[in-house]
Amino acid sequence: MDKKEIQNLIKELIEKTTVLVKEISVLEEEASLTNTKEGTSVTYFGVEVQEPHLFIGHNGEGLFALNHLVRKMIENKIPKTEKMEIPQIMIDINGFQKKRIDNLRAVAHMMAERARYFKSNIEVDPMPAFERRIVHEFLSTATDLKTESVGFGSSRRVVIKYIGAI
Repeated sequence: MDKKEIQNLIKELIEKTTVLVKEISVLEEEASLTNTKEGTSVTYFGVEVQEPHLFIGHNGEGLFALNHLVRKMIENKIPKTEKMEIPQIMIDINGFQKKRIDNLRAVAHMMAERARYFKSNIEVDPMPAFERRIVHEFLSTATDLKTESVGFGSSRRVVIKYIGAI
């Protein structure tokens, strides 16, 4: 499935909710947004709509659901006999994901500095797996810190551990 087909699928799905799509921009490998590992290609779909609150909802749950639905629809359109890799995509409504990722990085940086200053473990508020992954990867290059996820279900959180200079 190519980008144009995915773009049309996203537009069709959103417009079935009676929300008008103003524009869909497509960017390949927006690494600063997605924190992807090397060799992994992610296609970022920036969607501008008139009523973003209908998709963003409480902490972006509607947007996460939209991403999930589109991924499942793409999986179902690719024949299982083909050994084709399912394309990695990220849909953003009116820049909500980008702002959220930037905010998570700012929180991760602030908590990392706090862990260094107090030389202790710092727990971040509970968050979904996607957001925890952003914090883990943002702090992955810090040699004096280690991150790990603790807890279960909706109370799962990142702990930033100060391990000293290596």
